[in-house]
Amino acid sequence: MELLAGLTAIGFTEYEAKVYLALLRESPATGYQLSKRAGVPRSMVYEALGRLQTRGAVLVTDRHRATLYRPLPPDVLLNRYEQEQHRLTSDLREGLRSLHETTEEDRIWSISGRDPVLSYAAQMLQRARTEALLVMNDPDLEVLRSEVEAACERGVSVGALLTGEGELGCGRAVRHPPQESKLQQLTDDLVIVIDSHEALISNTVQETTATITLNRNLVLIARQFVWMELFAQRIYTRLSPELLAQLDPEDRRMLESFSPQPGA
Repeated sequence: MELLAGLTAIGFTEYEAKVYLALLRESPATGYQLSKRAGVPRSMVYEALGRLQTRGAVLVTDRHRATLYRPLPPDVLLNRYEQEQHRLTSDLREGLRSLHETTEEDRIWSISGRDPVLSYAAQMLQRARTEALLVMNDPDLEVLRSEVEAACERGVSVGALLTGEGELGCGRAVRHPPQESKLQQLTDDLVIVIDSHEALISNTVQETTATITLNRNLVLIARQFVWMELFAQRIYTRLSPELLAQLDPEDRRMLESFSPQPGA
């Protein structure tokens, strides 16, 4: 990150940031020296220094009729900033929660943007208590892997239909047949169903958008889709070569293309 932009992003004015950076490079310094080194007009440098004093970002001393300044060490400054932001966020979270009343409803909601969609998906996995059924491609799996593994550790029954090459080391995971994934247009999809209660269905063909619902019928359909795909894999592992030979060629090829993950 460009340092000047980084300091302004956490609340410094441009002049404050320039003065602080100049002090880091060489201190102690007078206001006159800082004006020249930082490229800040002399009429503004003392105002910037005053605000930095109020912010607690500079140390001040008087010596031989001159006021000298030195910077607060970056680690001390940023640690304090992180603590203040954490405290602010915690207070804000509590205040906002007190205003937010959730109600059970069967509307269909939409959310856009990859980061917001994956953030909501992660929260769903955190809320899962008994079951999480998933359809995931490789990029989504890598982002959500820790949340899926945490759900497994909590005792949540996890079933995952993987449409890429990635592996999942917990729950019941099966690699979906690549040709079937393409035919069903699953390679760009993310599906999460938790506790037979809430479903998220996302597609990234053009831009990432997701549908989220508590509608009982729609949740049931999404759950049933994933469950049946996992069920087909379980059945295939129990079929003898003789039974497979009796199937229609297309059905046989589809079943044979299921690839259970090790330990699934």
